[in-house]
Amino acid sequence: MTKIALVGSPNVGKSALFNQLTKLYVSVSNYPGTTVSLARGTMTIQEKLYEVIDTPGMYSLLPITDEERVSRKIIFEGNLHAMIHVVDAKNLERMLPLTFQLREVGLPLILALNMSDEAEKSGIEIQAPILEKYLRLPVIKTVSTQGVGMRLLKEKIYEFAH
Repeated sequence: MTKIALVGSPNVGKSALFNQLTKLYVSVSNYPGTTVSLARGTMTIQEKLYEVIDTPGMYSLLPITDEERVSRKIIFEGNLHAMIHVVDAKNLERMLPLTFQLREVGLPLILALNMSDEAEKSGIEIQAPILEKYLRLPVIKTVSTQGVGMRLLKEKIYEFAH
């Protein structure tokens, strides 16, 4: 089964995005040897089954907290096929250093600009195609609480993690 991890800082909407992608196929358990919980679920895109892992929040690949250590371990030892870096579009500049670190891992990476509606309401205009060209990775605007951008995100997942 193709494995995809949702990664990103705390409170950027990873779990809401996870719920949108997996619907009801959710299993929450502690990571072995820790009290850090992980949510795992499945989704199907064009008859292909994917395992989706909602990782604990992290700010960097250089771990300080148990949550960051678990996320790092999943990224490097979890036999992943791709990652989706979920960021708060209102604070994109602060989120990009982790994007650059994740890109260096060498796995297919998709950037989900979550809460893009709130960014727009705050007067922040993000040109996803320009950012995509600059970062050399797919960039999708999402509003995970409302399901906005899910169709396009699934298309990119299928394309990059097939």
